[in-house]
Amino acid sequence: MSEAEFFKALADPTRRAVFDRLADGEMNATELRQGFQLSQPAMSQHLGVLRSAGLIAEQKLGRNVLYRINPGGIAQMHKWLSRYNTFWPERVEELKRLLKEMDQ
Repeated sequence: MSEAEFFKALADPTRRAVFDRLADGEMNATELRQGFQLSQPAMSQHLGVLRSAGLIAEQKLGRNVLYRINPGGIAQMHKWLSRYNTFWPERVEELKRLLKEMDQ
């Protein structure tokens, strides 16, 4: 997984929302779709992008598939971001605020 992959995966507001929802714990695709106006294939596509970027993992339990945040993917993203946070803490916070405003 490269830095470009996880940033590209999280560039989409729907994928960020799905990723945020998984911070609350494991869920299946049906649970993740609640509150979104997404078809099952669209949700599967978003989950595939997040999985390919290494940000989420899946576990098959019988006929169900549970999704969860992949700690390894988060660790790599945190490592990359921490290099820049050391040098530009105010700018990183400004960027976070700007991105949040752009999503609304």
